[in-house]
Amino acid sequence: MTDSVHESSSDPGPPVNGWRQEYWKKNLRLMVVLLSIWFVVSFVCGILLIEQLNTIVILGFPLGLWFAQQGSIYTFIILILVYTLRMDRLDDEYGVAERDGEGNRL
Repeated sequence: MTDSVHESSSDPGPPVNGWRQEYWKKNLRLMVVLLSIWFVVSFVCGILLIEQLNTIVILGFPLGLWFAQQGSIYTFIILILVYTLRMDRLDDEYGVAERDGEGNRL
């Protein structure tokens, strides 16, 4: 009685959960990119470069002040939207999207 699980072969093939690891890597990569953008907007533009950006005035407001007060909030909201849209695509790609019986998103 031979069991295919215990048979030895030179090519073990892809891991059983290989698609999950790939899915998680793509998810982490997306999060790192989006959080890096938020860091640059909020910390770099809002704190480190505020003096240089304050020399630029738009509609009567210094640009550095705008980044410090509003820019990071708006950027974060936009990044949340981008994350949800990209994750919907990623879920569809890997067949893990939550849908009802008619194929509509839940």
